[in-house]
Amino acid sequence: MKSLQQYSIPYTGLKLGVHDFEFEVTDEFFSKFEYSLVKSGKLKVKLDLEKQETMMILNFYISGEMMLGCDVCLADYPYQVEIEERQIAKFTGNADLEEDTEEIIVLTKNESEINVAPLIYEYINLAVPYINRCADEGNTKWCDQEMIEKLRQLSGGTKEENESGDPRWEALKNIKK
Repeated sequence: MKSLQQYSIPYTGLKLGVHDFEFEVTDEFFSKFEYSLVKSGKLKVKLDLEKQETMMILNFYISGEMMLGCDVCLADYPYQVEIEERQIAKFTGNADLEEDTEEIIVLTKNESEINVAPLIYEYINLAVPYINRCADEGNTKWCDQEMIEKLRQLSGGTKEENESGDPRWEALKNIKK
């Protein structure tokens, strides 16, 4: 993670209170993560870090555009995101006493900075939809028209056309409930 050093925040010198940080997330950021769902994008991260006596509260606001591969035509299309997440980082004197959880990151007295790159990466990847399709499937400038036409040819028509044209279904139509 040496190459993601610009996402490290030295918190030992910060005064108590709220501190604002801004980061740019580009293709270079995503290339540092080998198995990233997102390979390309341009996002802005606004981070409000509230330092308290025993913990820090990190509020992330991520917005921008990332390129996703369409599950239908396989072409890349832009996907807009607006993400708001919150993370708590707790200060502790002994690392053996506590471990990180999903909600809380434990920072020992030996640590002096927190790298937020893994958190940003996680939040962005969690915003990726389970099924990737553009808003107007087949009708946008990003759609691969050649692939969509090939899919239409291979689909063989609608379900009604297939059922009415297949004589094997005729015997089943005579069965009563």
